[in-house]
Amino acid sequence: MLRKVFPFVEWLKVSSLSSFKLDIVSGLTVALVLIPQSMAYAQLAGMPVQYGLYASFLPPVLAALFGSSRQLATGPVAIVSLMTSAALSPYATTGSTGFIAYAILLALIVGVFQLALGILRLGLVVNFLSHPVVNGFTNAGAIIIATSQLSKMFNVYVDDAEHHYETVYLVIKAALRYTHWQTLALGMAAFVIMYGLRRINRRIPYVLVAVVTTTVISWAIGYENNVRVPLDMIASNDCRTLIVKFNAASK
Repeated sequence: MLRKVFPFVEWLKVSSLSSFKLDIVSGLTVALVLIPQSMAYAQLAGMPVQYGLYASFLPPVLAALFGSSRQLATGPVAIVSLMTSAALSPYATTGSTGFIAYAILLALIVGVFQLALGILRLGLVVNFLSHPVVNGFTNAGAIIIATSQLSKMFNVYVDDAEHHYETVYLVIKAALRYTHWQTLALGMAAFVIMYGLRRINRRIPYVLVAVVTTTVISWAIGYENNVRVPLDMIASNDCRTLIVKFNAASK
C-alpha cells in the first residue's frame, strides 16, 4: 500500500551514488530550462510571470513523491496555457485580479477531474485517440502559439478579432507600419543565440542564456526608456489632477 501511495520508495531500492549524481545534473538542467520557459507560459496564459514560476516549482515536487513515472514532465505546458487564456479571456481582463482568481479556480477544477480520472483508472481513454488526431491537435497548437507571439515580437498591439487568423492579419498589418525595431532586434538576437548554442552544444541551457543576455542588453540600452519628470512640468491641469488622485488612491 505504501508503494502505491509513494512510488519513490520503490525507486530508492535501485538508486546508487552514480545515479544520484545524474539526478542532480538532470534536475539542474531542467531547472535552468524551466525558469524562462515557465515565465513564457505564464504570459501565454495571460498571467503575471511569477505565477509561471509557482506552477513550475510545486508540481514537480509533488510529482516526485506521488508520480508513477520518472519520465513524465510535470508542470506548465504551452497547450494548457493557451487553452487557459482562451477559456478565461471572455470573463475577465487578461492579467487582472479577477483573471488570476478565475485561473486558480480553473486549475483547481481541472485538478479534481484529473484526480477522479486517476482514481477511476480512466487513463485508458487516451488510447482511443488516434495518432492523426493527436498530431493535428499538437501541430495546430504549435501554430497558434507561435503566431500569437507575433505582436510581442514586433511590439504592436491590436484588439483580438473573432477568429485567430484575423488577429494575425491585423498584427501583420500593424507591424508593417508600427514595428518597434529595438524589440524586433532583441527578439531576433534571442533566436540567433538559442539556435547557435544548440548547434554548438545541446547541453548548454540556451533558452536561459538567451533570456539573460537579452535582459542585460535591454537594461544596458535603457530599453524601457523610463523618464521621471516633476508634476508641475505637465501642462494639462486635468492630467495633473488625475495623477494626484491616482497616487493618493494607490497609497
